Amino acid sequence: MKLIVISGRSGSGKSTALNALEDEGFSCIDNFPAGLLPQLIQSNYKAEIVQDLAVCIDARNVPADLELLPERLSALQQDDLQVQVIFLDALAHRLMQRFSETRRRHPLTHVSQDLRQAIDMELEVLAVVSELADLQIDTTNLSAVDLAEMIKTRVINKSANSISLLFRSFGFRNGVPVDSDFVFDVRCLPNPYWQEELRSLSGIDKPVRDFLDSQTVATSLVTDICSFLETWLHEFEKTNRAYLTVAIGCTGGRHRSVYVVEKLSKYFSHTYADVMVRHQESGMPTSEMSGSANRQ
Repeated sequence: MKLIVISGRSGSGKSTALNALEDEGFSCIDNFPAGLLPQLIQSNYKAEIVQDLAVCIDARNVPADLELLPERLSALQQDDLQVQVIFLDALAHRLMQRFSETRRRHPLTHVSQDLRQAIDMELEVLAVVSELADLQIDTTNLSAVDLAEMIKTRVINKSANSISLLFRSFGFRNGVPVDSDFVFDVRCLPNPYWQEELRSLSGIDKPVRDFLDSQTVATSLVTDICSFLETWLHEFEKTNRAYLTVAIGCTGGRHRSVYVVEKLSKYFSHTYADVMVRHQESGMPTSEMSGSANRQ
């Protein structure tokens, strides 16, 4: 049996994630009291048909119950019970925008605390859950459809005995993805943006690839990153780490970072069964996100 705990700040997509799990056959409960987890598991085992469970545990919980969550989850660990904690988050300005669009009230706002203060405080309240997370997902630039597909691809369809790798490109001018485990800055590479004929293209396009392939420093940097990751991925696997997100950043997130992500995903897809690619910046056409690796 599986138990998936969904958590994260309000507006980060928890309901979307729960709906995606429900579509895959999970029995899902929103706003679940963390203190009742043992009873929930016991009642499920007593049922004639044991069903995979997904619960949303968020800042609406009693703070004392959140503090005890690590202890309770540890006590639930059994040979026939797989427990995963997934934490969703987004940059604060995007969360504020979503609340503005939906006109919903944040659960932590009150007379003396405005929306931005509530969003910041919520991260503090959920810090203990965030630290438990097996997988963190930055939903800043994800649509509901994108998030549901990521849950399906990265959680439901994940190979049981393989670490799941996500390589993502991003632009530093738009902020570093909050779910990154490793961040590599490739702004030291020659920038195709300054080549007029390459400016409107992306790192997936052949002219840009040819330009960067011709730069010795680009080849050396990719080789060094591959070597670093090969060494340390083995160490993460020894600790039964299930997910790892590697973020590659350049200035705008369209040329150099995309090029390096494509090189890395191709290299590691020969060794790992679960390799995903996500190009974050919205300027890239969807058609450029298709290929041999899973792309978001």
